[in-house]
Amino acid sequence: MSERTAHGSRTEPGSHAPPHGHSAPGGHAALVGGEAVRRDRVDAVLDAVPARDREARPEGQTRAERQRRRWATQVVVADELARRACAARGLAPPPEVSPARGLAVSGTEVADLGSIIAVALAHSPAARTLLAALEAEQRVPEKAVRGYYDRNPDRFLTAEALRRGVDPYGGAGPGDFLPYDDVHDDLVRELRRAMGRQAFFDWLDRARADVEYAPGHEHPGDPSHPDHEHRH
Repeated sequence: MSERTAHGSRTEPGSHAPPHGHSAPGGHAALVGGEAVRRDRVDAVLDAVPARDREARPEGQTRAERQRRRWATQVVVADELARRACAARGLAPPPEVSPARGLAVSGTEVADLGSIIAVALAHSPAARTLLAALEAEQRVPEKAVRGYYDRNPDRFLTAEALRRGVDPYGGAGPGDFLPYDDVHDDLVRELRRAMGRQAFFDWLDRARADVEYAPGHEHPGDPSHPDHEHRH
C-alpha cells in the first residue's frame, strides 16, 4: 500500500501481529491522545477493502497481510483524528462510519492522494467533512490563477486547435486558446481543491505525530519493523 505524504509519526518497535485473518480479540491498535483505538475498527476496514497484492509464496502472503493491517490502522487513525478535529472546529458531527460495504476507490484517487488517504476519505465521513472545511478556507490569489493559465497552455487549447494538432508551445495563435475569462472560475475551483488537499495532508502529518501504535500496527513505512516499505 502507498501514501503520498511522509508518515511523520512516532511509532514503537515490537512484535508482529498475527499474519492471517483478524487480530487477537480485544486490545487496541493505537493510542490517540492517550485513548485507545480498538482493533476491531481495523478489522472492519480490512473486511471492507479486499487485498490487492497476491504474493505467490506463503512468506510473501504473510508479509503482505502484516503490512495490510498496518495500512488499515492508518486509515482508522485518520478517521479518529478527523473526528476530533471536526469536534474541535465545531463542525456538525458526521454519521458513524459504516464500513460493512466494500469501499470503492479509483486508481486515479490512489495516484493523486495515496492509498491511505484515498481510502480514509472513502471510509470516514469525518475526514470528508474536514477536507471540505479546509478547502473552503483556501483563498486563491488572482496572480496564482493567471500564472497557472500562462504556464500550462496545453490545457487550454480549443477543440479545433486540438483537432489540427496545434503545438501550444510554438506556432499557436491567440485564437487557438480558450479565453482566460472563460476558464477562470473553473481554474479557481481546481486550485482551491488542490490547496485544500495539501492542507489536509499537512494537517494529518501534524495530527498523527504523537499517535502511539501497538506492536504490529506501526506505519507500513516505519523502518523500525522489518516489513517496512514506502512505495508511491
